[in-house]
Amino acid sequence: MKISAKKVKETLLEVIDPELNVSIVDLGLIYKINVSKENKVKITMTLTSIGCPLFPQIEDDIKTKLKKLGIKEKDIAIELTFDPPWSIEKMSETAKAILGI
Repeated sequence: MKISAKKVKETLLEVIDPELNVSIVDLGLIYKINVSKENKVKITMTLTSIGCPLFPQIEDDIKTKLKKLGIKEKDIAIELTFDPPWSIEKMSETAKAILGI
């Protein structure tokens, strides 16, 4: 079964930033999602700050959620980037409302 980037993004809405209690999608941390014909997923994302100690927890949650779609862990690649740097402007209106911004 072919997995779409849209389905991956919908699934990533379930991944909650443990510090802010808002999804990583709504926070604007997901920059790009690529899904190959073989259902290999590459996610380009950022963090709210360089050196965020919670990345391993977020990474594990991403992989756990995507495995439920039938994607093998070896087929999930997560690339961190800080270019462009994250800013509040990248947040969805939902996230801003949750955080009172």
